[in-house]
Amino acid sequence: MVVLRSYVSGSWQSPADEGVPLPDAVTGEEVARISSEGIDLGAALEYGRRTGGPALRELTFHQRAALLKALASHLREHRDELYELSARTGATLGDSKFDIDGGIGVLFGYSSKGRRELPNDTFLVEGAVEPLGKGGTFVGQHLCTPMRGVAVQINAFNFPVWGPLEKLAPAFLAGMPSLVKPASQTAYLSARMLELVVESGILPEGSVQFVCGDARDLLDHLTEQDLVAFTGSASTAQRLRTHPAVVGRSVRFNAEADSLNCSILGPDAAPGTQEFDLFVKQLVTEMTVKAGQKCTAIRRALVPGSLMDDVEEAVRERLAKVTVGNPANADVRMGALASLDQREEVRRSLKALLDAGRVAYGDPDHISPVDADAERGAFMSPILLRADDPDRPEPHEVEAFGPVSTLLPYTGAEQAVELAARGRGSLAGSVVTADIGFAREVVLGIAPWHGRLLVLNGEDAKESTGHGSPLPALVHGGPGRAGGGEEMGGVRGVLHHMQRTAVQAGPAMLTALTGRWVPGTDRTVTEEHPFRKHLEDLRVGDTAVGGPRTVTLEDVQHFAEFTGDTFYAHMDEESAKANPFFNGRVAHGYLIVSFAAGLFVSPDPGPVLANYGLENLRFLTPVYPGDELTVTLTAKQITPREGTGYGEVRWDTDVTNQDGASVAKYDVLTLVASRPE
Repeated sequence: MVVLRSYVSGSWQSPADEGVPLPDAVTGEEVARISSEGIDLGAALEYGRRTGGPALRELTFHQRAALLKALASHLREHRDELYELSARTGATLGDSKFDIDGGIGVLFGYSSKGRRELPNDTFLVEGAVEPLGKGGTFVGQHLCTPMRGVAVQINAFNFPVWGPLEKLAPAFLAGMPSLVKPASQTAYLSARMLELVVESGILPEGSVQFVCGDARDLLDHLTEQDLVAFTGSASTAQRLRTHPAVVGRSVRFNAEADSLNCSILGPDAAPGTQEFDLFVKQLVTEMTVKAGQKCTAIRRALVPGSLMDDVEEAVRERLAKVTVGNPANADVRMGALASLDQREEVRRSLKALLDAGRVAYGDPDHISPVDADAERGAFMSPILLRADDPDRPEPHEVEAFGPVSTLLPYTGAEQAVELAARGRGSLAGSVVTADIGFAREVVLGIAPWHGRLLVLNGEDAKESTGHGSPLPALVHGGPGRAGGGEEMGGVRGVLHHMQRTAVQAGPAMLTALTGRWVPGTDRTVTEEHPFRKHLEDLRVGDTAVGGPRTVTLEDVQHFAEFTGDTFYAHMDEESAKANPFFNGRVAHGYLIVSFAAGLFVSPDPGPVLANYGLENLRFLTPVYPGDELTVTLTAKQITPREGTGYGEVRWDTDVTNQDGASVAKYDVLTLVASRPE
């Protein structure tokens, strides 16, 4: 007998009792037992706050990102072991890859996001500096710092690997430790994955803990600095969201819950079109991958009334090719549901749905699975329902969390939007059409009710990841019934685990606090040009001043001829004067930028490796022939890049005329070498 252990407070702990059995979804045999009895959950949370939090906060975003990448690589080496165990949840090899590889992909995705979009620092400076006074001596800016608690992550049974990893990745990158509670039915797979995480030694101690079994009094121990991320039923989400500790301490709560997702076939997608075939294929895929146990699966297929018979026939034909049975058999395309209890729950939901229509394909009560016992395994036929009255409430209110979908007719875009909205909030929706007008009307109409929308047609079909695939760069969540929360979403997911604080101060103080130069702070003009300094020798505020340089009419004429930019404001005095913004011929904006580069550059080989871009460029004052330009270049932000031998330096660039007026402002981005060891 195997009893799943928890990893809390820095050690492996077995429960105080024998636990309850977890059956193999295919054979019914006991895989393991599960219980959290005797586990001190309050102590686990305190350990995460006291040990995991400080260890993570010592690391920069880039260092945390590197650890996520190392962890992803480690788990990828153990995929075959996880695939084998995943089969016991009823998953086919394809299902297992969807779950396991998808979760590993989230780790890689967040590692990349962290290195590319976040600073090599322990906190994030968000947005521009806000002037708060006329004299420039009072400014404000938002800082984002890691919360000082634990991210409690309560997961669902259907994605025992992806689910925990999609919550862990943004929390870890933010600098917040996680306490993972997997769902019981498939906890043996989640537990083995998390054992691999802990045994790898890659992540700092205390940054990841997990509890196998009931949550018991876990939420009682929450503080104002903790947060909860939940995936599961809407009823459970409501119960957890209203827990006294969550409400009383304003604990951040993110929920991903029930979702009656829809896919809408456009009226242009008649039989024989690519879009018709894509719709049918996608619908069958969403019904059968993970045996339909996906929070993003298509529950309602909205079809033009005139195409209902055609769609029904095509889906029936495709479903007839789906072989249900033991995932170990190479011919099997759909495995078992997670448990016999789950199958009974689906059958109960089906009885309610049948009040609104009829079975178009499948038998809810009988199946002969390949290489498996229909009584001991949680097998079920894919069920296609047809409800010819789309106004019946059942398809819009009842979710059968299995291989079940309902065909519903609509008469036009307006009704399609209305029917989609009757789901009261969904995680994902799709519109399959090549008709741009129809797509626009429907997408804008149903967007307020959805967390993610896919527009599928011949243009994107080859690369599309499909209706039901969340991606780490985009939010995964939805309004209303779907829980009202968001997971992942790139940096948005990271910021969910951080506190945004408005800091008000003088420019010099704000520069000192953030490590980013703020206009109004003193500059440091040194004898040595800043471009001659290696990364470690540069300091925020180091400044180079170049100029003045007089702009001549010949310069403007030559630039126009050389580049081909002969816009009238640069070439025709009378036409330029007629322009409300100019008093005559003006210099090209990019001529100003080019002259500025010539004024601040240090031409000899040195630590500056490359200029790789400009940001926030604005032309503020016209430059006329005879004006004199001076450029002031100030080191604004210095970001080392781990393990590369160089870093990024952001330079505040201010180009002024002879009157001191700014004619152009922008940031120059350079890559600067580190000092040779």
